[in-house]
Amino acid sequence: MCGIVGYIGSKDCSEVLVSALRKLEYRGYDSAGIAVFEDGKISVKKAQGRLDDLEKKMEYEGRPLGHAGIGHTRWATHGVPSETNSHPHRGGEKVTLVHNGIIENYKELKEMLIESGREFVSETDTEVAAQLLDSNYDGDPVKAIAKTLSQVEGSFALGILFSDRAGEIYAVRRESPLIVGVAEGESFIASDVPAIIKYTKNYYLLEHDEIAKLTEEGVTFCDLQGNPIEKELKVADWNEDAAEKGGYDHFMIKEIHEQPTAVKTTITPRIVEGMPNLEECNITIDALKDINQIYIVACGTAMHAGMVGKYVIEKLAKVPVIVDIASEFRYREPLIHKGDLVIIISQSGETADSLAAMRLAKSMGAQTLGIVNAKGSSIAREADMLIYTHAGPEIAVASTKAYMVQIAVMYLLSFELAFAKGFITDGECCRLTDTLQGIPALIEDTIDKTNDLCHDIAEKLTEAESLLYIGRGLDYALSMEGSLKLKEISYIHSEAYAAGELKHGTISLITEGMPVIAVATQNSLYDKTVSNIKEVRARGAMVVLVCDEKAKVGADVADYIIRVPQTDEVLMPMTAAVPLQLLAYYTSVLRGNDVDKPRNLAKSVTVE
Repeated sequence: MCGIVGYIGSKDCSEVLVSALRKLEYRGYDSAGIAVFEDGKISVKKAQGRLDDLEKKMEYEGRPLGHAGIGHTRWATHGVPSETNSHPHRGGEKVTLVHNGIIENYKELKEMLIESGREFVSETDTEVAAQLLDSNYDGDPVKAIAKTLSQVEGSFALGILFSDRAGEIYAVRRESPLIVGVAEGESFIASDVPAIIKYTKNYYLLEHDEIAKLTEEGVTFCDLQGNPIEKELKVADWNEDAAEKGGYDHFMIKEIHEQPTAVKTTITPRIVEGMPNLEECNITIDALKDINQIYIVACGTAMHAGMVGKYVIEKLAKVPVIVDIASEFRYREPLIHKGDLVIIISQSGETADSLAAMRLAKSMGAQTLGIVNAKGSSIAREADMLIYTHAGPEIAVASTKAYMVQIAVMYLLSFELAFAKGFITDGECCRLTDTLQGIPALIEDTIDKTNDLCHDIAEKLTEAESLLYIGRGLDYALSMEGSLKLKEISYIHSEAYAAGELKHGTISLITEGMPVIAVATQNSLYDKTVSNIKEVRARGAMVVLVCDEKAKVGADVADYIIRVPQTDEVLMPMTAAVPLQLLAYYTSVLRGNDVDKPRNLAKSVTVE
């Protein structure tokens, strides 16, 4: 995700800002920029691409020389990656700012500002925030910030320079994280501790709607009414390497905790007036009406996200969906016709088998839709339609948040397709979309409530030689992903089966104490799944049941029960995936494995 930094002190500001931004490169970005007070004026330098590109530009044009400024690395959401859309953004003559998050009502605000005579140069929601703050500023920064926050909706963190206050930096946040660092004669802002750990370990956590004022003399805090706030100074106990993990032991667990933000960042820009809107992705209602059949082609975890998509599309939109493993797709002579849609899901956008499958589909006359996380990747460039996910960088080889945002995108597409085909009303589409918007909070709740239990259960799994995962319907699709997560990082053999298939051979594998992870979140299939669970438990299996918080579970059903928050049945995979990720993570940790870099695996597979 985007990274914010800010510095005021005696050091070379440009050097500090770029150094701090480098510590946030793990968050992912497609452009970078800084704004520095130079001789009493704000000098802005920004460039599309990497920080190296920004530094080369400053070598050529000259870098700003000063002692106060702000910096940013941008992961594009509103507007394509470009120098114009990169941060910092000017709001006119008085305000320059950087921004993380999303201004949800930016379109309405932009129309209002245009009517008042303001002109815009970028496509971003950030410039809207800058222009609005500039229009509200009359010499009192706190009053201007407070008024602006009363008008904007969404999640955001802002680092702000006012042109007439050269010795000051202001910061405010709502939901998006922001910290304030302090050292002798120096003050910092940053979206994460790694940015400033080189300079100081002392920092404050900025809370919602708190305003920080930074000067060389120190930092003060106030609320939106200007009332002073006393805050507790915190001290980071990480080294620079550990700080990149934000204090977590591994990137994988950090990325599990990042899922609520990643899902929100991915879906929010694609919801307009309560309805899914994928026009920015070149997907229109009229185009969706003409789709006859869908192929979803992917590998590994991305293929499992496609399995969830298949169930939801067929259930809601009544369009037949075939999910194919990309490495098999080309070689089975698929029966693709004009009017078919081939969806390619790939985190990296460079997966060789998936890219080859897409090219084959295009050559056969099908429309192609890429769902990727990496901007400018091969699949992103070549697909007819494109949905970028906004997971940010995923360092751990075992995918968690990329999987979660892929599912989120599949839901948006499913809802809009079902509406386009006339199988759900606009009211039902709005209801489902609204429920999806509430999922990030439920994911966070699930992490909090199940983390310790998953750790304890994982202790029971570490000595297992083999496991089974079972489920029906969407729970079967989820079981496939849970099984993959466990085997790829714990090295324990694991397989997923549709629960109803147990009696057709697989039940012969059950031995005394063998772990079976059963997923039963689909109320319409719950009783049948419970019957299958009882079959394996009667043969000595140790059963771990994942179900919703209101499910009635008899004492004879499971040895351990992991309950997740209840939501619409069709959306349950997004909460139920969390304990499966945590079980895999803790089992691997307890077995002493390298969680982030499992043996024999790579993050992006660019060969067949």
